[in-house]
Amino acid sequence: MSTQSISTQREANMISAGDLVLLVTLDSKEFLVTVKPEQVLHTHRGRFQHDSLVGQTFGATVNSELGHPALMLAPSLHDLMRHIRRGTQVIYAKDAAYLVHRLGLHAGSTVIEAGTGSGALTMALAWAVAPTGRVYTYEVRSDTFELARKNLARVGLLQHVDMHCASIDEGFAQTGVDALFLDVREPWRYLAQVHAALRPGGQFACLLPTTNQVTDLLRSLDQSPFAGVAVEELLLRRYKPVPDRLRPEDEMIGHTGYLLFARAISSSIDTQQWLSRDRKRYRARQRAAVAIKAEEKRRAQEIADGGPKYPRLPLPG
Repeated sequence: MSTQSISTQREANMISAGDLVLLVTLDSKEFLVTVKPEQVLHTHRGRFQHDSLVGQTFGATVNSELGHPALMLAPSLHDLMRHIRRGTQVIYAKDAAYLVHRLGLHAGSTVIEAGTGSGALTMALAWAVAPTGRVYTYEVRSDTFELARKNLARVGLLQHVDMHCASIDEGFAQTGVDALFLDVREPWRYLAQVHAALRPGGQFACLLPTTNQVTDLLRSLDQSPFAGVAVEELLLRRYKPVPDRLRPEDEMIGHTGYLLFARAISSSIDTQQWLSRDRKRYRARQRAAVAIKAEEKRRAQEIADGGPKYPRLPLPG
């Protein structure tokens, strides 16, 4: 994949200087390299000369100076995210892929991300909206901001991203975007800023590690102009690719976070009418419980005042 033009390299199959190449050795060790003239990759299988990659086709093999082969593959988005240089915990690929799907992102979409981190999700967002869309990402920490910038530049996606090293307390510089994702500690503090940045009907998503955070955000969304609220969690199980003994791997990727989704609606709409069915049912049960308790209190007082112990039942006919 060329670090200069991601769209061009997606169509090409010949390795050139400046391309990203994923080298995979026979023992499944992977090395993501940017091909540079006269550079050398040192591995446990020997040295690979970058010049020996130029002119080769993806999907072929190349030998190290010790004669050990390695596959030359065009890195996928999954590969890029796994080999990212990390300064913070990065989002899992299963969550990133589902976020892109649920937010409805495609070429030409505009999306805001708050909490850039190392830039893993930023890569996925830019990959989805390229070449005509735009990602606007915000990060308050200057060290992780710079790391994310380098990561995006390395894989050729920085050209699709506007980066802001700034707080979102005062809101976002953009308005009318298609989608917005928050990865911050207290997202309920920023719902007004989120709503102001989204187009009517725009998609909002948030990643939360704990149920307490989910609960606090849900309560705030009840009083904010959003509808279609949903909370979801993804579990990923891998299988051992052995045809005569197909079975799950011993470990699986379980809980990595709760994903919350909502849609921005007009501030003039009564949001209580657009609560989820489960939320309406819960409120109905709460009202019923309050009514029952009030009736029990009234009956107890009536009995204490000398009234009948049992209520009179209507006679048939």
